[in-house]
Amino acid sequence: MSLLAVLDEAVAALKTPLEEDDRAQGWTDDLRREVQEEISINRSVLRRHGMGMVRHLCPRFDKWMEHEGVQPGRLLALVGDVQRSLVEARNEA
Repeated sequence: MSLLAVLDEAVAALKTPLEEDDRAQGWTDDLRREVQEEISINRSVLRRHGMGMVRHLCPRFDKWMEHEGVQPGRLLALVGDVQRSLVEARNEA
């Protein structure tokens, strides 16, 4: 899956209302919106300015999720995929 497709999928998933399991894993509506906005900004940068900009993105979602106390689950896995994809693309740039 391409980097932009991963970002598109994450933004779409994070726009939907939280499920009970998500809340039990530590997600709040504010956190969901903030993460969605951050991923959306990264996606917009890459679309507007090209994939070469990936080397300027410094994803820290893992630290952020750890700081917020988010437990493993579908959204954390999705955010992890975003971070891995961004890091891999940055390493290839």
